[in-house]
Amino acid sequence: QVQLVESGGGLVQPGGSLRLSCAASGSRFTINAMGWYRKAPGKQRELVANIISGGLTYYADSVKGRFTISRDNTKNTVSLQMNSLKPKDTAFYYCNVQTPLYFWGQGTQVPLSS
Repeated sequence: QVQLVESGGGLVQPGGSLRLSCAASGSRFTINAMGWYRKAPGKQRELVANIISGGLTYYADSVKGRFTISRDNTKNTVSLQMNSLKPKDTAFYYCNVQTPLYFWGQGTQVPLSS
């Protein structure tokens, strides 16, 4: 079993930046991939970015060039640096870990102020 604790969400203005972090804990697990999904009202959950054990990263087209995912394998943490935020980035963001079972964080809200 893996527990995920997220931090870093909050209200931000368009054009601003925010950093989300997620720490994984538990016993006897090997992480294959860590990433972030988001769920906006009225939309399906989408993969925002992830990073696999070898360091290969994936970004959704909508965030390329603005978001950066990073991972600390020694601490089992993953972070998402979000720059140049847009109103369409408003969503609940969920940390995800694959072991290869899927584990999810509780979600953190990223609302964009008008």
